Amino acid sequence: MSWKDYNGLVIGMVRTGILGYGGGPSVIPLIRYEAVTRYKWVSDDEFGEILAIANALPGPIATKMAAYLGYKTKGVLGAIVSVLAHILPTSIAIIALLGSMYALRESKIVAGMVAAVRPVIFVMLGMMAYEFAKKAWKGLGTTFAALFGVLTFVLLQLLDIHPGIVIAVFLGYGVFHLDVVQRFKSKRDSDKGVS
Repeated sequence: MSWKDYNGLVIGMVRTGILGYGGGPSVIPLIRYEAVTRYKWVSDDEFGEILAIANALPGPIATKMAAYLGYKTKGVLGAIVSVLAHILPTSIAIIALLGSMYALRESKIVAGMVAAVRPVIFVMLGMMAYEFAKKAWKGLGTTFAALFGVLTFVLLQLLDIHPGIVIAVFLGYGVFHLDVVQRFKSKRDSDKGVS
């Protein structure tokens, strides 16, 4: 095994690390693009499951996603390489640019550039949320998708329950739901076979 085997992993994670402006949530659409669209390391459905589990665990979400994708593609060494490729370029850039940022912190031009990036991040997150909602709508049906959307809003915004707990509850329900659906399908198939 040579380092050339890791080229795609390193390039994809360096790109997400460098272009992911604004913290963990803004990096997720970039990681999704690299993992699902460009390199096809995982399917879109699997990415959604990974994202849910990563949200439930403590720590920065982008590094958890990088570690999982590296592990899935190249094992333990792949996870290490992936995380390093994701965090090193930004860490080096932060150290190199700290002096410049300190000198320009009062600049109206820099403040305007930062303000201009925020709507882009909002649109990227909105597009990803729309795609996940569309899949939920298709997979669960109109009634359940709307019900779960309202329930999620109530739990997160009105009751202020930690997102990890909400995700764990919905994952638990997902296991129960899949079990009920499988039993229903097998019962229906056996009834058709007996008739």
